[in-house]
Formats: sequence, structure tokens, C-alpha cells
Amino acid sequence: MALCFGTDEAASRRAFTEDLSPLGLFIKTANVCNPNTVLRIELLVDDQPICFDARVMWAKRVPQNLFHLVKKSGMGVRIIRFHNGRDRYMGLCDYPAQTVAEGH
Repeated sequence: MALCFGTDEAASRRAFTEDLSPLGLFIKTANVCNPNTVLRIELLVDDQPICFDARVMWAKRVPQNLFHLVKKSGMGVRIIRFHNGRDRYMGLCDYPAQTVAEGH
């Protein structure tokens, strides 16, 4: 899933996430920030972005030429507060579990 993030309200850097949970997510990016940095994140879902602030908990820097070879290059963030779309975000976190439970 595509997202935008940044250290200000602009959230101008583009990246992807592969791992959502109710408490946070993993951002796959070569442009990592230091732990404890607060980010504005916008998940690009349909035509209504989900917007929240999150704190960087860990970061793994990888050289640009090796970025696509390393599985977890990027940063893990913990959600601090939602600006909009909290219920939609929680629904996205539940989706894989429902799919498995239904046998799809």
C-alpha cells in the first residue's frame, strides 16, 4: 500500500507499507528517519487518505543500491494520534485476519 510521510504537515516523501497493525506499521523506504522522530503519515487508500502522526521506533538504513535486496529496509513506527480515518485504518488491520478466517 502506498503512503506519504514527512516531518512536517506536507508529508512529501513517498513510500510503501507491507505490515499494518493497530499500534503501528512498517514503512519500506531508503529515506529513514532517526528513532524518536515524529512523522505525519498519509496512507493513500481510495480517494480519502488516512492521516496520522507516528513516532519512529526503529530504523534500518540500507545503501540505495541494495535497497531492493534487503527485506526490512526502512523503519517501524508507532501511531501517536489520528487526524482522520481511524476506523478505516483499523478495518485495514483486520482485513487479512478475516480473509484467513473465511478460508479465502
